[in-house]
Amino acid sequence: MNLHIFVPTCLLLFFLSASSSDGWQTASREPAGIAPDPKEEKRAVVEVYAADAYGWKGVFAVHTWIALKEENADNYSLFEVVGWRVNRGGIALRQTTTITPDKYWYGAKPEKLLSVQGEKASQLIPKILNAIARYPWTNEYRVFPGPNSNTFPAWIAKEVPELGLELPFTAFGSGYADTLN
Repeated sequence: MNLHIFVPTCLLLFFLSASSSDGWQTASREPAGIAPDPKEEKRAVVEVYAADAYGWKGVFAVHTWIALKEENADNYSLFEVVGWRVNRGGIALRQTTTITPDKYWYGAKPEKLLSVQGEKASQLIPKILNAIARYPWTNEYRVFPGPNSNTFPAWIAKEVPELGLELPFTAFGSGYADTLN
């Protein structure tokens, strides 16, 4: 068989198999069950999640987000950067309130990258919120090289080093946070 045809055909089939044919509208957004229930966990909580990016990009990259729960709060504040918001004239940085910060990312099960609870989380939350308020690319989004959804938690990790957040290699765009000194 001719390798010039075989290899590209295999790659095309691989990428197509990684894409959901159902579309993002019907992809799962159910909780993964890995976040502490805010009704039961009264201590402060800081968590960072990653899930495969939607569609073919998930073969290579993840989408990351941060969830914060203050002590005795009944819900989490979830922070993430989403590109489609910029395309529609909005801002990239989104904050939502939820009791389930560990929802599937359009069909992809999240992985918990970091979990800090208790007194340390209580001390970190104001620092993280301050860094979020200073995030320099609130109105910008580019898939590559960034700023994108992975630039955001990388910025937080850089601004709050005591958080100890390390992003996976597949967090493309995380290095963009280093472009400001």
